[in-house]
This record gives sequence, structure tokens and C-alpha cells, in this order.
Amino acid sequence: MAQDAAEAVEMRGALVRLRRATGLPVAFGGLVEPGRQQMRITELSGTATAALSALAVSSGNGLGGKAVALARPCAVTDYSASRQISHEYDMAVATEGLCSVLAVPVVVRRRVRGVLYGALRTAQPLGDRTLGAAVAAARDVEQALVVRDEARDLLAATREPGPAAGGAAWEEVREAHGVLRALAPRIVDPALRAELLAVCGRLADAASPSPAARHVGLAPREVDVLACVASGATNAAAAQRLGLRPETVKGYLRSAMRKLGAHTRWEAVVAARRAGLLP
Repeated sequence: MAQDAAEAVEMRGALVRLRRATGLPVAFGGLVEPGRQQMRITELSGTATAALSALAVSSGNGLGGKAVALARPCAVTDYSASRQISHEYDMAVATEGLCSVLAVPVVVRRRVRGVLYGALRTAQPLGDRTLGAAVAAARDVEQALVVRDEARDLLAATREPGPAAGGAAWEEVREAHGVLRALAPRIVDPALRAELLAVCGRLADAASPSPAARHVGLAPREVDVLACVASGATNAAAAQRLGLRPETVKGYLRSAMRKLGAHTRWEAVVAARRAGLLP
């Protein structure tokens, strides 16, 4: 339930950004219900009635259902007269007074998780700029959902037995930790970024045999680089993952090694794990 609420918050924020970026008077959206081939509209912005609230849209039906089925953006200039879509939801759309409508799916790991709509009350084409802004808003939601999914998986991993009993599964957790550390600086939402880093810290706490040993003051980017190194990444691969230059990665790595008293990359990783900085 908490996860659904978090996803709804992301959708709500995306609708506000969509209206601000495009000037569209109406935006709405919702999430695909788990285990079902339908999406329910739960988030409304700029609507004048409750006609669309809680409307269940089946895959393939209407404009949003078409976007779900095809997993790509769809748009119509005159909803009620369009021959490109089916018309199961004409009454709700007409009650709200909508005419030109676009629908953009939110796709995570090749699965449609929701749909964002934008609409006008007049029949006029929705140009490339408007469509681009809608796609950008959907991508923001996708990124946030990916991060939340990874964070949830990491939290679940902390409930497993310690690293000594984790085997290959624990190595997968370490790999995911490195990916999340790399993602964090790219997250625009400061609250979400802080939440992600807190999850990474919790995982490091769970793995650390001696939390009291955490006395090494590494900079966040030094930890990011070590997390990449721990997953087996070369300096070049770490640079690409973190959005840095290879020379910058080398500099962070040298600094981290010096602070940890390590002579090799692997010694630095081991020392960071003992200090509770890495899982």
C-alpha cells in the first residue's frame, strides 16, 4: 500500500509539471492495477468535474487503453469523432468537456505501469513540443519508479541473513547498491535522492560487522567510485556509469585509497566494507 501511495505521488507531481511545461489546462493519469489488464485514473489536475475520477480503462480501449496496449504515446484531435480509438469512455470525456487528448504510457522494464494524459477543451492539434513535454514527464515517473523498485529490493535484502550466508545473492545486492549509488546524483527530487541514499546506508549498516568502525570520512563521490569498483567496474566503466571523466574517477579512487590506508583497489573496497561504507 505504501508503495502504491509513493507511485501516486510521483504521478501527481508529473501532472503538475506537464501542465506547467505545456500550458495544457487539464492533465490526469493513473496506474495499471497489479495483475490486471486495466489502468485506473486516480490523479486529476485542472479538471472541472469528477467524471474521470476512478475511471477504469481496459487495455486496448479508448485512447489510454491504446497507449497501454501499444506501449507508446497516442493522441487524437477530436476524441469523440476519432476513428483511431474505441469509444467506451466518451461520456466521461464529454462530461469533462475534453476534445484534443494525448496519452503517454509510463513504461518500466518493458511493462506499462501507468498513463499520463494531457488535454484541451478545443479541437486543435497537439504539437511536437507538447508531446515531447508529456514524454519527458512520463520519463521522470519511470526513473522514480525504477529507483523506488531498486530501493525496495535492497530493503528486502537487508532482512536476509548476513553476507556470510548470502553467497551469490549478496553479490547481486552489492551490484544493485553500486547502481543505486550511481543513480542518486542524477535524481532531481531532493527528497527522493535522500531516501535512496538512506536505503544505501541501511544496506551498508546491515552488512557491516562492526558499525563502530565507521570513522573514515570519505566524500560521497569517493564512496560512489568504490561502489563501482566493488562491482568489478573498470575506471572507464565507472566513469560512464557516474557521468564523470576517467581522470576524475582515478582522482577519487586515489583519495579514497589514501584515506583508507589501502595500496590496491581491492584493498580499498575491503577496507570500506569493514568501515561500514559499502555492503
